[in-house]
Amino acid sequence: MLNAKSLGLALGAVAAACMLICAWIAALTGWGVDMIKIAATCYLGYSASFLGGIIGALWGFAKGFILGWLIAWAYNKFNK
Repeated sequence: MLNAKSLGLALGAVAAACMLICAWIAALTGWGVDMIKIAATCYLGYSASFLGGIIGALWGFAKGFILGWLIAWAYNKFNK
């Protein structure tokens, strides 16, 4: 049995870190700016900047938490 809250927190943390690192690398090096612009069409406030990376991390955490919780819930539901 999977703990839904724990999986949600774990996936949320990973997704937040990925979005933050991608935005900051794009801001510092210019590499991946087009990818950030495409992702920004889905995530309001996300951009290749310091603040945009933090906003993206919040979006990433929310998305990762919800996805992780749903995965654990479905696994527990269908694994009975």
